[in-house]
Amino acid sequence: MHIVKNYTGDVMNFEMAADLARGEGIDVEAVVIDDDVAVQDSLYTAGRRGVGTTVLAEKICGAAAEDKQSLQQVADLCRKVNANGRSMGMALTSCIVPSAGKPTFELGDDEMEIGIGIHGEPGRERRRLAPASEVVESLATPVIDDIPFEEGDEVLAFVNSMGGTPTIELYVVYNELYKLLEGRGIKITRNLIGAYITSLEMAGVSITLLKLDDELTRLWDAPVQTPGLRWGV
Repeated sequence: MHIVKNYTGDVMNFEMAADLARGEGIDVEAVVIDDDVAVQDSLYTAGRRGVGTTVLAEKICGAAAEDKQSLQQVADLCRKVNANGRSMGMALTSCIVPSAGKPTFELGDDEMEIGIGIHGEPGRERRRLAPASEVVESLATPVIDDIPFEEGDEVLAFVNSMGGTPTIELYVVYNELYKLLEGRGIKITRNLIGAYITSLEMAGVSITLLKLDDELTRLWDAPVQTPGLRWGV
């Protein structure tokens, strides 16, 4: 199964790989992740970009595969994760793509970019720097309103470093996110905090919320032993 972030180049190359695999008699299912609520039709994609929900889908679907679920079952599960996950990010600096050798976009010392993508794409708007509580509200509100998440929902909250943000600052963001969700009656029952889906050295953060049910919670909790995730083993 291919879990593909919705970027034109990614989709094209995974389709080519699937065709090659099918030519060798290998069954292939592909699920495109398009969870970024920041922009529709960016520089790199048609439709919404694929970002943080990809990490959650990989963990959950990996657990389902370990349970010996069928290829179709795992693919359907991945579509369920994508349907219930939403993300948005921000940046204090641009990254420098090695082939370009210069920042993708310029930000003043007192500015932040809201709605950036993981390839260094600029976002939906530029603002003056603000306290963490305001940054979190700017990111989390569009995420919450999109599905929408509602009072009584249980969620997995994923606070991700874009590459240059230290862990201690991620926990400041998580604390503000917890308070915001608590005020809306949304309960964080699982969390993930760290640098998992990054944009080189970009200073910034993204927030992903995944609406949980018993199945998704069980598969998230299942033992995992990888370089990035490790628990229950």
